[in-house]
Amino acid sequence: MSVSYDLRPIGATSLLRPARMDETKASLIGLSRAEMASALQEIGVPERQTRMRVSQLWHWLYVRGVSNFDDMFNISKDMREKMKKHFSIARPEIVEEQISNDGTRKWLLRFPSRGAGKPVEVEMVYIPEEGRGTLCMSSQVGCTLTCSFCHTGTQKLVRNLTAEEILGQLLIARDRLGDFPDKDTPDGAIVPAEGRKITNIVMMGMGEPLYNFEAVKKALLIASDGEGLSLSKRRITLSTSGVVPGIFKTGEEIGVMLAISLHAVRDELRDILVPINKKYPLAELLDACRAYPGLSNAKRITFEYVMLKDVNDSLDDARGLIKLLKGIPAKINLIPFNPWPGSNYQCSDWEQIERFADLINQAGYASPIRTPRGRDILAACGQLKSQSERLRKSERLKLEAMMIAGHGD
Repeated sequence: MSVSYDLRPIGATSLLRPARMDETKASLIGLSRAEMASALQEIGVPERQTRMRVSQLWHWLYVRGVSNFDDMFNISKDMREKMKKHFSIARPEIVEEQISNDGTRKWLLRFPSRGAGKPVEVEMVYIPEEGRGTLCMSSQVGCTLTCSFCHTGTQKLVRNLTAEEILGQLLIARDRLGDFPDKDTPDGAIVPAEGRKITNIVMMGMGEPLYNFEAVKKALLIASDGEGLSLSKRRITLSTSGVVPGIFKTGEEIGVMLAISLHAVRDELRDILVPINKKYPLAELLDACRAYPGLSNAKRITFEYVMLKDVNDSLDDARGLIKLLKGIPAKINLIPFNPWPGSNYQCSDWEQIERFADLINQAGYASPIRTPRGRDILAACGQLKSQSERLRKSERLKLEAMMIAGHGD
């Protein structure tokens, strides 16, 4: 079901509605500490003060989650006014927020045009589970990869997201979920990481993260900074469709967990399902995985495999998958195909998915079947899309009824 809300932040640190992102002002969000220090010096902050000011800003932005300079009460009013005049710390605009029957949340977010001609929109999804909560974030507006089973791939690439815009997704989700400390928490108090609603983030939303490497890298390094948002790199996963040159760089320069959108065990089929395979075929992709820095049984690569009826779901495919991944510490996520308007594929029968999983498990690989989440609001894997061609309400309700009837628990 789709629900409308008063979009003032729930549990946010400011009593004021956060300002929208402003193209006319430089944003402090997404800057490294050195970049933030340089920005402050450019507006006249003495060099001897910059280290202290950066430390204050880092705390307010990433520990306390403020989105208004007026909430930074240990910074003088004159300094706050100077920062307000020159900088932005605003959040993305929430266009729509939906909550699924299973508790999954989906947000449609709007960002400034930044060369795209008009404001752009992306979707972001939060999936609550027992003992954890995962935020699925986007790296691009649209996608260039045209994977044939993926709804997102039908939206042409509009532009890359900036580091500010990638981090902004995490910040606004924590606002909406009440995941920042209360406004009245004393300055300097130890803020526990336990009990967070967002414990994991995955770069598995719209776009190919490795085609926007530098912005993704900056955002994830800030997200994992121990003096700020403080997410463990073991709880951050970057998913790629197989951009081979960026895989080693991801391990070397970011150090997060890696997921590969695999979906086929033969080049001729993967060329159709994941066309980037024509540029980086399976042999090259698997060699890059074997060389991933830090790869071990404690740091396995996740291989995503969408289950398509009579396409890639035979037991021969399962045997081929076992052979293909030999020697790679791996986990295999089996994903029941999530339908979307105009798709030409069907989800594999549940019994066949279980037979496929059993064969892989017998070979010693963990092979969980991902429970479909958020299908009723088109928030499931491969369903994200943000173009203005969204369905009319009557069409969407009809589609949702069809999906719920045909793909129940």
